[in-house]
Amino acid sequence: MPSKADVNAWKAQLVAQAEQQILKLTDSDRFKQYLNTLAKFHHYSARNIDLIYAQNPQATQVAGFKQWQSAFNRTVNRGEKAIRIVAPIIKKLTPDDQKRLDITDERVIIGYRYLPVFDVSQTSGEPVLSAKDFVKENLADHQNVTSLYNAFKDYLNQQTDLKVSEAPLETLNGAKGYFQPSTNEIVIGGDEPGNALKLKTLYHEYAHSQLHGLKSAFKDRPRAYQETQAEAVAYVAMQNIGVDTGNYSLGYVATWAKDKAVIHSALSEIQQVSNKVIELSDGLTKQLGLQEAQKEPAHDLKKLSAQELNKSYQSLQQQVQQAKNPQQKSELQNKLNDIHHEISKRTQKQLQVFAEENPPIKQPKSELDQSLKR
Repeated sequence: MPSKADVNAWKAQLVAQAEQQILKLTDSDRFKQYLNTLAKFHHYSARNIDLIYAQNPQATQVAGFKQWQSAFNRTVNRGEKAIRIVAPIIKKLTPDDQKRLDITDERVIIGYRYLPVFDVSQTSGEPVLSAKDFVKENLADHQNVTSLYNAFKDYLNQQTDLKVSEAPLETLNGAKGYFQPSTNEIVIGGDEPGNALKLKTLYHEYAHSQLHGLKSAFKDRPRAYQETQAEAVAYVAMQNIGVDTGNYSLGYVATWAKDKAVIHSALSEIQQVSNKVIELSDGLTKQLGLQEAQKEPAHDLKKLSAQELNKSYQSLQQQVQQAKNPQQKSELQNKLNDIHHEISKRTQKQLQVFAEENPPIKQPKSELDQSLKR
């Protein structure tokens, strides 16, 4: 068993390796690879994103050994090397602890531990489907991209202090759009023929508004630095919905590596704004019904366990309630009916077996039964 010193040395080495990989983000391709990891694991902490990227830049979905078995019916392949991520150690406080520490929190983080996880590529078993698969499929439709762009624009106008408008491209001096900090206004080239490009431009300018507004700590950074940050957020946002808009100008990241503190701050800011954009986009795609065409894996219902059937039934019930498209709603309802029929058939069979194994017990006649016979 390794000593405490050995474990601490191993942890330090793991962090140092991640640090070195981050400091190597000096060219566009490496930076894109890092942003791809960020897009896939945006809900993780910045530290864990760095750790995953350093250990397996191609990772797309990670889970623990037992979780792959219980939640996804997949098995980690023999001989696979785990990816290590950080998890908090949480302690539940007693009333005396709360009084002594002068806090009202019921739980506090008292430390961190490194947990082994595995990427889906390191496992075998049933297919794993994600809502992103279906969003990507739906956003291949030109009209759906237009709907998402309009929904995002409307949200910013109605729910934030930003003002978003459109103007002819010829009035923008060669730009696709711009953010004006003094008026907190975003202007997008309204006659841009590609709606995916309009959406990407809106993500880009929104990032500027969050990162480089009048009160931002980064408002005085060089123009090239600011453009790289905004373009990085737009890249992550478009990757999240699976829409490719061509080449991204991310080469300026080379200037960050001159200062370790600067690159970590820049990446942290990108992650925070990317998370915000992804959450907004996810909410809007759900409202637009772009995440409702989810297909269950091609299972034979007869082979599913009772727990799997119930889980599928509850999921489909929710999807039917949220579906906006009539055709989509009808298809989901048909799937729901099939599962309901299978559950009902199994229940009837179980009742029949129970009845055969348990002959009827004669019950004493109630006073009500006797009164009816009179």
